[in-house]
Amino acid sequence: MAERDNKDTSRRAMLAGAGMATAIGMAAAARAQVPADPRTAGPIVAGRDTQLGGKVAFVTGAARGIGRAIAVEIAANGADVAIFDIAGYVSPASNAKPATPEELAETARQIKALGRRCIAIKGDIRRIGELRAAHDRVVGEFGRIDIVVANAAIQRWRDLAEMQDSDWNDVIDNNVNGTANTVRAFCGSMLAQGSGRFILVSSMQGKHGTAGASSYSASKHAIIGLMKSAAEEFGKKGVTVNCILPGLVDTALTRYPARWSHVIGETQDDPPKNPTEAETWNNRTPRVPLRVAWLRAEDISPMAVFLASDASAMCSGANFEVTGGDSAQDV
Repeated sequence: MAERDNKDTSRRAMLAGAGMATAIGMAAAARAQVPADPRTAGPIVAGRDTQLGGKVAFVTGAARGIGRAIAVEIAANGADVAIFDIAGYVSPASNAKPATPEELAETARQIKALGRRCIAIKGDIRRIGELRAAHDRVVGEFGRIDIVVANAAIQRWRDLAEMQDSDWNDVIDNNVNGTANTVRAFCGSMLAQGSGRFILVSSMQGKHGTAGASSYSASKHAIIGLMKSAAEEFGKKGVTVNCILPGLVDTALTRYPARWSHVIGETQDDPPKNPTEAETWNNRTPRVPLRVAWLRAEDISPMAVFLASDASAMCSGANFEVTGGDSAQDV
C-alpha cells in the first residue's frame, strides 16, 4: 500500500511539473506573439515631452491669445507651423473685438524669429473648403502634417431667454462645426501616414453649465464629444485626439468689463456693470486654489506641446485641464 501511495505521489508531482512547464511555455509563446508597438512613448529620454523637431503643425485661431501662444510654443520646441485665422469680423454673436491681419502677421513674425518656417493663412473655419485648401498648401509647402490644433472659437454672453437666433446658431456653427471641419479637412493625411496628433481646445465651461453663456457652454461640451468619437475612430491608425480644457484665461475673449461682471456675478446677485480689472481679480482670487483669478495664454501652451510630442503616444480620448486649480471643484 505504501509503495502504491509513493508512486501516486510521484506521478502527481510529475504531472504538476509538466503542467507548470506547459503554462510557462504558453505564457512565453503568448508574449512572443505580442507585437512591438512603434506608437509607444518608448524609453525615458530627457526632454521627450517637448521635442518637436521635424514636425509640422497647423493651428487655428492663431492671430492672438491661446492660439498664438500654442503656435509660438510649438515652434519654440522645433516644429514648423502654419497658422490660420479669420483675422476679421466673425459674427454679431461674438463679444470680443475681432482679430486683425496685423495680429496674424505678428504671430508669424514671432514664429520665424525662432528660426522656424511659417505659413500665415487668412480663412474661416466655418468653410471647410478653405480648410481643405489650407491643408493642401501646408502639405505642398512643408511636405506633411503631424499636429493639428483646433482652437478658434467665439463666445456670446446673453441669457437663453433673451437670445437672438445668431446668439445660438453662430456660436454653434463656429465652435462646433468649425472644429469638426478642421478635423475632417486634416484627418485624411494623418490617417494615411499612420501617425498624428489632434488637439481640440474645449473649456472648463464644457464640463458644466454657464449662466448667461449657454451657447458657448453647449459648444464646448460638443467638442468633448467630438474628441472622444474621433479618438475611437482614429486610434487604430495611430492618430491621437485629445482636448485641452483651459480655465479662465486673460485673452480678448474675456478681457472686457461685461465679462468681468459675469465673473463677480458668480458670487454676487447684483454685480457691478463695469467693474475694474482689479476688482474682478480681488473677487475671484480667493476662490481659486492657486490664488490666481485668471491664467495667461502661455500657461496653456505647454500642455499643447506635451500632447503634440511623442511622450503623449498613449494619451487619447482624454481631457487635460489647465485651470489654476479650478478643476479641484469638479467631480
